[in-house]
Amino acid sequence: MQESFIAVISPGSHLSQEEVRLVQAARVDPAAFDILYQRYLTPVYRYLCLHTYSDEDASDLTQQVFLQALQALPKYKERQLPFAAWLFRIAHNLAVDHFRRRRQTLSWDWLPEALHPFAETDDPEAVILERELEREKLVRLRLLFDKLSSDKQELLALRFAVGFTAREIAVVVGKREEAVQKQLRRILETLRQQWKEQAR
Repeated sequence: MQESFIAVISPGSHLSQEEVRLVQAARVDPAAFDILYQRYLTPVYRYLCLHTYSDEDASDLTQQVFLQALQALPKYKERQLPFAAWLFRIAHNLAVDHFRRRRQTLSWDWLPEALHPFAETDDPEAVILERELEREKLVRLRLLFDKLSSDKQELLALRFAVGFTAREIAVVVGKREEAVQKQLRRILETLRQQWKEQAR
C-alpha cells in the first residue's frame, strides 16, 4: 500500500487520467468517492496515528478528513494541487487543530516496525540480543525526538513515517520546497550531533 501510495504522489506528477475521472465522477455522484476513499484510507490513517494517542482518535480524524474532502470536492482544482497533496493538507490542518485542542505530541510508538531492522538469524539468543540493542537505540532516539518542537516532529513524520519527499511536504505544510529541504537537513544534523554526544 505504501509503495503504490507514494507512486501516486511522486514529485512533479499530476493526477493520472484515471484519478481525474474518479474526482470528476465523485463530484457528480458522492458514491463514486468510495474508490478514492479506499485508495487513501490507510496512508491518511497512518499519518494521523502520529498525532493521537489512540486508534479511536486517529479513526475519528480520518473520517473527518474524508468528510471534509467530499464536501470541498466541488471547489478542488486539479491543476493547482495533486489530489493526494490536497487530501493530506486537509489531514494536516485537522491534525494541527487536534494538537492544539489536546496539546499532544507525535507518538514515536507509531514508527512502522519495518523501520526497526533486526538481524535475520536462527539463533534465538542472537535475535534477543539484537532486539535489545535496537530497543536501546530507539529509546535514545526517541528521547531526542521528543525534545524537538512539534513542527520539527511533523516534518520528520511526513518524511520518514509517511514517506513524502521535500516537495510533497512543502505542499502539505504550505512552505517552499527549498525551505523544507533546508530545515530537514538542519534537524537531521542536529540529531546526529546529539546522538554522538549521547554516545560519549
